[in-house]
Amino acid sequence: MTDVKLGVNVDHVATVREARGIDVPDPVAAASIVERNGADLITIHRRLDQRHITDRDLEILRRTVKTPLNLELAVNPEIIDKALQVGPDKVTLVPENRQEVTTEGGLDVKKAQEKIVAAVEKFQSRGIEVALFIDPDSKQLEASRQTGARAVELHTGDYAETEPASVERSQALERLAKAAQTGEELGLEICAGHGLNYRNVKPVARLAQVVELNIGHAIVARAVMVGIGKATRQMKQLIQEATE
Repeated sequence: MTDVKLGVNVDHVATVREARGIDVPDPVAAASIVERNGADLITIHRRLDQRHITDRDLEILRRTVKTPLNLELAVNPEIIDKALQVGPDKVTLVPENRQEVTTEGGLDVKKAQEKIVAAVEKFQSRGIEVALFIDPDSKQLEASRQTGARAVELHTGDYAETEPASVERSQALERLAKAAQTGEELGLEICAGHGLNYRNVKPVARLAQVVELNIGHAIVARAVMVGIGKATRQMKQLIQEATE
């Protein structure tokens, strides 16, 4: 099986920092540690309200990360312009609701296709890879292909939020597997993420089409107990075991 890349999202390191309004812990320092402990890319979400990752973080990370930098962002002119200025290696277009605690679902690509097509063209013209964060749905996959994007990230929330060994989890995993196969047949690179943790990551990592997993909260939560370097190594090991 193909090795699956691990993207570590360091947003919640910044969440802890912003809880006190001071300068520690620093997501820039966290990114450096996770890179040295197996992360294949660094993922951040620069929200419109900068509730955790700020422009300062984005700019410094662009200068300092050694692995690819994946920037999650809304289809919004303000943040699109900022991303074009900074030039991450990859962007992942996501839905954004100012009232949500975390991203609640995938993009409705069919509904926002015109705006998404324009954003995809802008980024790809600068040599920046584009992925669309979508629910595992055949209609959204087809709409994604029509935008010109070359990759999708399948929203794994429905899978992650079900009870282990339940019928609902099996069905959710089956939907992910079907979507991954359909996406590959459409010529799309398949990534996945949202809600994945140390107990549920392996079945998703085993999906033959998946090339990248983006995981944040679970790693940062474990880092509180064991340190972010060890937390990253443990997640990387689980993914490698699943794909051996």
